[in-house]
Amino acid sequence: MAGITNADFCLKLIPYGFDMVTLGGYNADNLTATAGKKMIKRGRPEFDIEPQKLPHIIKKESEKIKKYYSNVLVSVNLRSVTPDPIIKISKIKSIDIIEINAHCRQKEIIELGCGQALLYDLDFLEEYVTEVVKKAHKPVSVKFRANVPGVDEREVASLLDDIGCDYIHFDAMKPGADCADLNSVKKVSSAIKNAFLIGNNSIRDIKSARNMLKSGADGISIARAALGGKIDFDLKKI
Repeated sequence: MAGITNADFCLKLIPYGFDMVTLGGYNADNLTATAGKKMIKRGRPEFDIEPQKLPHIIKKESEKIKKYYSNVLVSVNLRSVTPDPIIKISKIKSIDIIEINAHCRQKEIIELGCGQALLYDLDFLEEYVTEVVKKAHKPVSVKFRANVPGVDEREVASLLDDIGCDYIHFDAMKPGADCADLNSVKKVSSAIKNAFLIGNNSIRDIKSARNMLKSGADGISIARAALGGKIDFDLKKI
């Protein structure tokens, strides 16, 4: 979660049973960093970090987590107009997974052609993700959301799987509902042969977590239910 999930936040949550945490999303190039500043001005939480300093910050943050929990995977979620900054950051030894953000729907990011805008041009998405998969020094994840108008999420998932993504992080957002769109999880799951599917959205208790897994997700991620730096259920009971 932009502006929120740093090392200190992750360290609060790991004791609840998390085996992976995500730092970011970070804006990894000058264009997305400028967009981030605009979002901050209108009141949205964002990490305000100069792109030139970002690799050092990520190294420091990930090492802080690894110091206490060496067995917990550290993923880094990144927005970038081109693949190059993502590939560069993947060289950091203390991170385990590099995640392409095809999820952000803020207008300042969409206007740059990244974030959720990557889903609108599958040829460009394929080119972008393929370059990261081929050149990254770490396993690759892509995060995107369900029910984006004009986007076939099953087609996107199949494409990412064929490219060779290691993880597909799927936000099963259901517009106007206070629950995940489990039918979309089933559709995406049926399109994936090899990638590990992480299901996200409205997981706030054991029941919702189990429902996500029953719908075809291989694992779950928790966002809003953890905003307070804790969760109210035992992950080990899922």
